[in-house]
Amino acid sequence: MSWLNRVRNSLGFGAEKSSTEKDLWIKCPNCQEMLFVSDYEENLHVCPKCGHHGRIDADTRLSLLLDEGFELLPIPEVTEDPLKFKDSKKYTDRLKAARAKSPHADAFVTGSGTINGKAAVVGVQDFSFMGGSMGMAVGEAFCQGAQKALDRKCAFIVVTASGGARMQEGILGLMQMPRATIMTRRLKAAGLPYIVLLTDPTSGGVMAAYAMLGDIHIAEPGATLAFTGRRVIEETIRQKLPDDFQTSEYYSKHGMVDMIVPRKELKERLATVLDFLQPADEAA
Repeated sequence: MSWLNRVRNSLGFGAEKSSTEKDLWIKCPNCQEMLFVSDYEENLHVCPKCGHHGRIDADTRLSLLLDEGFELLPIPEVTEDPLKFKDSKKYTDRLKAARAKSPHADAFVTGSGTINGKAAVVGVQDFSFMGGSMGMAVGEAFCQGAQKALDRKCAFIVVTASGGARMQEGILGLMQMPRATIMTRRLKAAGLPYIVLLTDPTSGGVMAAYAMLGDIHIAEPGATLAFTGRRVIEETIRQKLPDDFQTSEYYSKHGMVDMIVPRKELKERLATVLDFLQPADEAA
């Protein structure tokens, strides 16, 4: 090591620069604009230049949608690694790594409270936890949230963000699709609203199941919504797909999404929807 590098290291120049860049700036993945982290977070993780809606974690999402004082439901305990699965890593090691970066034990977090005074249970998938993948814990948490809504006689709102079923749990992960479907039917039979908020990205088995079973489907602008990949579809039908294919805007244009709502307006819009779908005397 040269004397110049030794001096730089002793003074901490390199560490200070790296820390400053990391803490103060973030690059928008859509327009590549460099943004102050403080401005980005104050704007609810939405780029002020191009309107790109960044991904947010479950706790941030719940705090944006629910009134203060909501109850956080415990994530249900399930059998871990039932298939003793191993690819390049053991499934148990992947779970440990994901939990080390998250305050929660799995990818689906549920809050029970109110939205502008209207009773609601909100379940949120966190894409940062193993891509929001749907395994037994996610399925059980979904069912728990739906049951809480049934008990409270209020709406169940699910915010989706997932790459699909969790491959490390195989058929047990896929079985969460019919389990969740049954709970949505129970909500319907009870006359309770089931509302889906589609966020970036929602795909695979989640898109094929409870993400598309809502009474009302709301999406954030520019979200990627897909069952399977664009390339696979193009090779199958041998046609070039539109540039906006598999986006919120495309789904809205073709009747699969009821409304596209910017993040800043979501809480008010959900409160308005609940006013229509959930009379005051039915809320608990």
